[in-house]
Amino acid sequence: MAIISNTVSYLDRDTVLEGFFAYDDAIVGQRPVVLIHHAWGGRDQFVADKAFKLAELGYLAFATDMYGKGVLGKTPEQNAKLMQPFIQDRAKLQQRLQAALSTVKLMPWADNARIAAIGFCFGGLCALDLARTGVDMRGVVSFHGLLGAPENIPNPQIKAKVMVLHGYDDPMASVEQVLALQDELTKAGADWQLHSYGHTMHAFTNPVANNPDFGTVYQPVADRRSWQAMQNFLSEIFA
Repeated sequence: MAIISNTVSYLDRDTVLEGFFAYDDAIVGQRPVVLIHHAWGGRDQFVADKAFKLAELGYLAFATDMYGKGVLGKTPEQNAKLMQPFIQDRAKLQQRLQAALSTVKLMPWADNARIAAIGFCFGGLCALDLARTGVDMRGVVSFHGLLGAPENIPNPQIKAKVMVLHGYDDPMASVEQVLALQDELTKAGADWQLHSYGHTMHAFTNPVANNPDFGTVYQPVADRRSWQAMQNFLSEIFA
């Protein structure tokens, strides 16, 4: 087994983006695809590491780029400035998500009938919004994602199965937002599930998250449980 990885440039109109992909060359032919959506800082080593782990599980992993080739935030202020235009213009966000989806479908290793998406924090919102567009894909997984519904899709019809992995003490996803999301997914006809981890704040999968005043704290038990839950979910939807 050898994990092959590389970057690939793609376009959203005139914006040059750079995705990172990984796959196991011991597998012959096409295999299921998992898109990985990054947190508010940009496409970083965290999502690259997730791509390697997913490749080891037999998937074609594709870490998307929401901001542009080489664009990474270095401070919370920079991260917020990068993310905010997409929070304010969800149609722009959804268009950029579609650009990544179209790109990965062109890869020779991609089984286009078996595609899923995952995301972390801002990326969790991205995964949910991709499902909200009604795209024909198997499923999406949000890890400690932002949950607010987009105004431009008031009545989504969701085809993808949805898994939401949430920290009960996450200050960036209130109880009201969790309830609203569950109501939204039910009305959208989605096959959905929500796992809420007790004593768990935002960014619980990120080992460098250690700012309880900001609400971001790594929680190794929730990290392990959520990754296992995702694996079970992917095995189910790709069967």
